[in-house]
Amino acid sequence: MERERAQNNHRASANCTMRHQKKTIKLGRTAEHRKALLANQVCSLIEHQRIRTTLAKAKAVRPLAEKMVTLGKKGSIHARRTAFAVLRQKDAVKKLFDEIAPRTADRNGGYTRIVKLGQRKSDAAPIAYLEWVDAAMLIDQEIDEAAEKKARKSKKEGEQSAGAEKKTKKKAAAAGT
Repeated sequence: MERERAQNNHRASANCTMRHQKKTIKLGRTAEHRKALLANQVCSLIEHQRIRTTLAKAKAVRPLAEKMVTLGKKGSIHARRTAFAVLRQKDAVKKLFDEIAPRTADRNGGYTRIVKLGQRKSDAAPIAYLEWVDAAMLIDQEIDEAAEKKARKSKKEGEQSAGAEKKTKKKAAAAGT
C-alpha cells in the first residue's frame, strides 16, 4: 500500500516539470514568428521613440532593445552588422547608431521604460507604453516647439485680422462719406 503511494507521488512529480533556466517569453508564437515580431517592435520603437503594446510583448521586447542600444554604443562595423542581422531594416539601424546610441553614451543600461496603461477594452489585455528613458526630453522639446509655432501662428493671424478690421472700417468710412 505504501509502495503504491510512493509510486503515485513519483508519477505526479514527473509530469510537473519546472521551467528552470527557460526565460524565453513564448507569446504563443513559433520561434521565427516571435523573432520577427520582436525585431519589428524594436524597429518601431527606434522610429517612433514610444510604442503602445501589450505588457507581455513590452517585457519581451525590452531586453532585445537594450541589447541593440549596447551594440549601437560599440559603434563598430561588426556591431552594426550584428544589429542589422537582428533588425533587418537599414533605416532603423542607422537611426539607432547615429541618434539613439550617442544619447545614451553616459548611461550603463536601463535605456527603456515600461509605463502601464491599464486594460484594453476588447479583451482586457494589460496595455503598456515602451519608451526610451531619455525620449521624454525629446517629446517635451517637440511639444514646446509645437506650442511656440502655434503661438507665432496665432499672433500672425491676430495681426492679420486686426489689419482686416481696420480696412473694413476705412471702407465703411469711405462709403459713408
